Amino acid sequence: MAGGTWTSQNKIQPGVYINTQSRGSLPVSIGEKGIVAIAEPLSWGAFGVVQEVIPGDDLRKFIGYDITHEKAMFLREMMKGSDTTPGPIKILLYRLAGTGGAKASGTVGGLAVTALHEGVRGNDITVIVQEDPDTEGNYEVETVIDGAVVDSQTVTEAAGLEANGWVEFSGTGALESTAGTPLAGGEDPTVASSGYASFLSAIEPYQFDILVYDGKESMVVQAVASFVKRVSESIGRKCQAVMAEAQGCNSEWVISVNNGVRLSDGTVVTPQQATWWVGGVQAGAQYNQSLTYAQYPGAAEAVPKLADVEVSEAVKSGELVFIDNFGTVKVCTDINSFTSFMPDKGQEYSKNRVMRVVNQFCNDVYRQFSLFYIGKTDNNDKGRGLLKAWIAGYLNEMQANGGIQNFTPDDVSVSQGAAVDSVLVGVALQPVDSIEKIYMTVAVSANADVG
Repeated sequence: MAGGTWTSQNKIQPGVYINTQSRGSLPVSIGEKGIVAIAEPLSWGAFGVVQEVIPGDDLRKFIGYDITHEKAMFLREMMKGSDTTPGPIKILLYRLAGTGGAKASGTVGGLAVTALHEGVRGNDITVIVQEDPDTEGNYEVETVIDGAVVDSQTVTEAAGLEANGWVEFSGTGALESTAGTPLAGGEDPTVASSGYASFLSAIEPYQFDILVYDGKESMVVQAVASFVKRVSESIGRKCQAVMAEAQGCNSEWVISVNNGVRLSDGTVVTPQQATWWVGGVQAGAQYNQSLTYAQYPGAAEAVPKLADVEVSEAVKSGELVFIDNFGTVKVCTDINSFTSFMPDKGQEYSKNRVMRVVNQFCNDVYRQFSLFYIGKTDNNDKGRGLLKAWIAGYLNEMQANGGIQNFTPDDVSVSQGAAVDSVLVGVALQPVDSIEKIYMTVAVSANADVG
């Protein structure tokens, strides 16, 4: 279904076209999602496939390593959440393809064993073949990784073996016993920046809230920024990207991470790697939550530490900054990279809590209208009244949960559009932002009798 923004009522495809703009009197300090997408140059897994990872899943089937391994760090950080907000409910993971990769392999007599995927993880696989002590002529063939048996089959000859989640077998004839044959020759492919174009094409049909790019290539940064802008404004599924040092994008659809952190175990997380945590908490934060002063769990200090004037300059440039605060590391202020404020698109669009309200509303309207209204509701007073009633009820619920304020049903209008099959909807929203600045006057008196 089509969607996005509109300038004139001339759309061809059935769809939901939504514009948002600042209202003149809107104050400056204005304030279920949770899906994050990321592409990684992994050492295991299928290429060119979007895999759905749910926190708590066994990660070995996706990346070849468990949650404690160094190569699972990006997912571990992404799932952390903050002290006030949850992490993502789902991660859309894509393994980038490349060149020069190889599958690990080995032979046991006439049996050839090949890792299921390219990458160095295949070199950690060992195959053990032993005669079955209970049945003559039978052999037990075990696939072992990290000392654990991940697959065991009992067969009489090589042809009876079936591929498992780690290796595939080939060969015929009798088997030979071995205490353990390690596979070798596995190589990770070299990934070029062009691989991200395939990722963006693959991820476009999916619904997601945040897309993470953890690299430094300026061309990829630009491509990702253009992609999330197009998906949000032309397709109609609102989303944001999280990237490092991307303040030049100057876009409400791009969150730019300025610095990194040092974890309590001494691990230094670069700004690019910090996009993992930021992407996860941005996806998990609800429309009535802010990440201003949200704590990065397990972080001991910001790296590099910025002076007060540097923090202020970074914020003015549209960068999300980590600061040290009473022995913890926190987000200074929950902003995106948008800084070119205009009368019809003010500073409130730089605040991610406000964007979550707008994106939540637009995405839910898109879904609700697609499922229950387009092609199913008459375009007359009664039908348009149903549309208005649903929008008003939805916004009353959002207001009750602290997402917006000062809303009344009169802030929604639904009228006949320019064509017989179109309607024109007007909605006035005042999102709630979190308290971020406290100005205090303290009266001090030397006279104890003065009240």
